[in-house]
Amino acid sequence: MQLGTFSISLAVQDLAVSKAFYEKLGFRAMVDMPDARYAILRNGNATIGLFERMFDRNILTFNPGWDADAQPLPEFLDVRDIRARVEAEGLEVLQPAGMDGDGVASFVVVDPDGNPVLFDQHVPRPAR
Repeated sequence: MQLGTFSISLAVQDLAVSKAFYEKLGFRAMVDMPDARYAILRNGNATIGLFERMFDRNILTFNPGWDADAQPLPEFLDVRDIRARVEAEGLEVLQPAGMDGDGVASFVVVDPDGNPVLFDQHVPRPAR
């Protein structure tokens, strides 16, 4: 099952401090969003999201429909289909959003150690 582009979403207390730290490690902002409470950074094929006081925990994130540069893919497994497969495996789905339409949608599962795994699709369902 192709889950989409992977990144880690880090819960940070001070965005500017965290961003400066990761920039010292060679990460660079993918998009400059000076007024946002988050930043998306890349270093090679590693992507991290820094989210200031938006989440309680770090989150593993998959983005169906995007390539590694957050550009839409012509074909991909839709998040609604991923959800159906995850549920068929007996996993509990939390926080479903947008599942009734063809637009953006998301859901969360939690691994056995309590780590949230977010499936967050930002593009419409692919044509069938």
